[in-house]
Amino acid sequence: MKTYTKQLNLSSQPKSTVELTDSLHQFLRETGVESGVMTVFCRHTSCSLVIMENADPSARYDLERFLDRLVPEDDPDFTHTLEGPDDMPSHIKMALTRTSESIPISRGRLMLGTWQGVFLWEHRAISHQRGIVVTIQG
Repeated sequence: MKTYTKQLNLSSQPKSTVELTDSLHQFLRETGVESGVMTVFCRHTSCSLVIMENADPSARYDLERFLDRLVPEDDPDFTHTLEGPDDMPSHIKMALTRTSESIPISRGRLMLGTWQGVFLWEHRAISHQRGIVVTIQG
């Protein structure tokens, strides 16, 4: 069994999702792994990863708006606000979602469902440079 690791560096957009699926497929092709597992890990505390529908962007928009209502920026009980009103809500949103995803590999393909994509979910109100670590074992 071999292990391959790569860091993806990308610019996020404020409070939105960025699809990583094509980059993940490309890295898998580069390794030649036919069977195993891919782990995708987000190295930050104010964004997260989500496997979500990739056919209709309105599904991600609705998810983003729902989480904004669940964790509003104007909560007067937040004390961790040094970096602005989106600081603590971003950390809570990250804690409620995921910082890593594991995806099985079979026959040289990620075993994602027909409408599934892997997304970086930026919770901050400004763009950031984000690092995503991808590891393939197989």
